[in-house]
Amino acid sequence: MTALSLVAAIGGTLVGVIGFAMSYSTLAKVALSWGFSQELAPWFPVGVDASIIAFLALDLYLIRKSTPWPLLRVAAHAMTGATIWFNASSQGQISADPVKAASHGIMPILFVIGVEAARRLIIQKARLEAGTATDRIPMHRWILSPIATPRFYRRMRLHNISSYPEMIQRQQDLIGYEQWLKRKHDGDLSKATEDERLPMKMAAYGYTVTEALEMPEQQERDAEARAEEAERRRLDAETRQELARKKAEADRLEADGQLEAVRARVEGETGQARAHARAQISAAERAAELEEAALETAVIAEARTREAEAERKEAQEREAKAAADVRAAELERQAAEKRKLAAEADRVAAAEAQAIETAEIAEARKRAAEADRVTAETERVAAETRRRAAEADRLTAQENDRKATADANVRAARKREAETEYAAAEARLAAAEVERRAVEIEDAAKLSPRERSVRKVARMILAAGGDADQVLLADIQRETAVSSTDTASKYRQEAVDMLREGYRPEL
Repeated sequence: MTALSLVAAIGGTLVGVIGFAMSYSTLAKVALSWGFSQELAPWFPVGVDASIIAFLALDLYLIRKSTPWPLLRVAAHAMTGATIWFNASSQGQISADPVKAASHGIMPILFVIGVEAARRLIIQKARLEAGTATDRIPMHRWILSPIATPRFYRRMRLHNISSYPEMIQRQQDLIGYEQWLKRKHDGDLSKATEDERLPMKMAAYGYTVTEALEMPEQQERDAEARAEEAERRRLDAETRQELARKKAEADRLEADGQLEAVRARVEGETGQARAHARAQISAAERAAELEEAALETAVIAEARTREAEAERKEAQEREAKAAADVRAAELERQAAEKRKLAAEADRVAAAEAQAIETAEIAEARKRAAEADRVTAETERVAAETRRRAAEADRLTAQENDRKATADANVRAARKREAETEYAAAEARLAAAEVERRAVEIEDAAKLSPRERSVRKVARMILAAGGDADQVLLADIQRETAVSSTDTASKYRQEAVDMLREGYRPEL
């Protein structure tokens, strides 16, 4: 076989070289006679013959790659026919000397025949390698059985039976089985069961006698296998459901644990915030109390000073009034004494027949009038003292009012500070709640640590009023536990982009 292959290859190459050499000189002369220039005429046969070689080679390559394209073969044959016609007609009219014309056109035909043989060999080799090679039905069968052979060939092609002897064996087995079945039932095939008649029924569908007889048992086995497969799938589904349920339970427990951890952390932060708020409130109340105590001490001291001053003045006024009263009493006594003397004098004067008042009586009256004037002055001083006491009482009342106003202002300031601290604590509590909900959402979404960090930075930017520049890289490093400022800067930029896309922690 190797020697034959070498002889065929060498012979085919010689035929091709000789044929193309003869065709080249002939077609070059034809091209020159057709008006081609001296430069282009030699290239005309090269183009024609090269196209034949290229098309046939490409056709063989595609066949070897199991991707044939019939158009290449048709084009190669068309160019071969053109070459034959050009060579045959180069010597004048073909009918005038057909032998001479055939001698010029025979060489391209021989080359194409050799290529077709190689093509057939390659195709057969590829079919043998792929296991799709088909035996040919012998020619004598077509001649001896022209009616049955087409049906025989049809069954081979329809049922993809490549072996002719195998097809003969199938046909013989079917005929033998049919004869055995007739003998079993005394020539009446209608007595045979459905299973026994299966080989005759299924032969038209490519089943052998053995395959047809085994079909019921095989179908039962397939049904059992399907039932077993269905049961296995059902058990697998139950197992998967149980695993999914357990996994969901584990995930739920894990989520509950994480939620409890977050809740504990939030409650701790909330407790710290509340304790801080209470401490600030207590400090504010203590400061207010101290301020109130200091203010009260100063007010009380001043009030006591003023009260002591008022009491001192009142004591002085009382002393002055008492002294005035003593003087008035003394004057009254003296006046009474004088009136007594006057009465005595009057009595004496009356006794003396109501004499004209003497100079001494007139002097006594003058002194009595002076005593009345002194008494009136004393009463005026007492009235002035009482007025000053009333003014001191009024000043004390004003001081008390001012103290009450100061107390009210202090209490209002403490209340506003407490309300501010409470609002801040509420804000921190709300922020902690938002953080907790965000963490729950991130846990449910199974986000990566980087995505969680970016979302935490986004919440920090929202807490800063939406201004990313207000969030320092150091704060981002502390909150996200990263050591690189470059990473913190990237987190902040990604958070800004996420906020622009509509991210909100409560969504």
